[in-house]
Amino acid sequence: LAAGAPVSTYLHENYHRSFLKENCRPDGRELSEFRTTTLNVGSISTADGSALVKIGNTTIICGIKAELANPTAEAPGKGYIVPNVDLPPLCSSRFRPGPPGEQAQAASQFIADVIESSEVIKAEDLCVDRGKLCWVIYCDIMCLDYDGNILDACIIALLAALKNTQLPEVTVNKETCSPEVNLEKRQRLHIHKHPASASFCVFDDSILIVDPTAEEESLSTAHLTVVTDEGGRLCSVHKPGGTSLSGEKLQQCINRATARQREIHKLIDKVLDSVKTSK
Repeated sequence: LAAGAPVSTYLHENYHRSFLKENCRPDGRELSEFRTTTLNVGSISTADGSALVKIGNTTIICGIKAELANPTAEAPGKGYIVPNVDLPPLCSSRFRPGPPGEQAQAASQFIADVIESSEVIKAEDLCVDRGKLCWVIYCDIMCLDYDGNILDACIIALLAALKNTQLPEVTVNKETCSPEVNLEKRQRLHIHKHPASASFCVFDDSILIVDPTAEEESLSTAHLTVVTDEGGRLCSVHKPGGTSLSGEKLQQCINRATARQREIHKLIDKVLDSVKTSK
């Protein structure tokens, strides 16, 4: 088996090369084409906000849970956001039961970095009573089906779930100094920016493909994820090793990511509007 593995990889690479020469891919897409992306919000009734995203077969669900806590001494006027990405064995045979693997930890860190760099939510908005009370927003992101490009799906699911979240009104009783929660009155989170990402793979050190499948990821020589917001601002470039990219190729990626952000922003707004009108 071990001896046969490289032969299998070699055959897969040649199979993909035969398509790439014709500027297309085995699933019929062009090199710069994303798979069909669908979104559903409010999927988890027990969460404060939620979203389910599918990019091709890759399926991600995000649930938001908000809790009241004491702010830290270093940041008395701020709340905090805690993202966690889970890649359980049910989504792919490549993942094993037990503590989070390297890919899940890297994805969680990437999401945390995007939240901070994009300023999608400002930590100051989560403060209820300075030095005494703040919101902690837990963002649990789980992969249900893994077929490549989970980072793009995670960002869409996170943003849509945050926009779907409603927090109850909280006041602090002046006499008892205890929080009073009014579940009848709820308000949406203030979303300052709308980041979206576009992920790419480099094949044979030169051919750039967008939205790779799991198989394309395994055959590529480098991965790259570019995050932009609605103002065209570059929020993050994530490239974990691999072969180098020219400035021209990187600019191509940024341009494609900017166009993708507009597509995703429209999709999220359309889905959220349809939910409002159905209510």
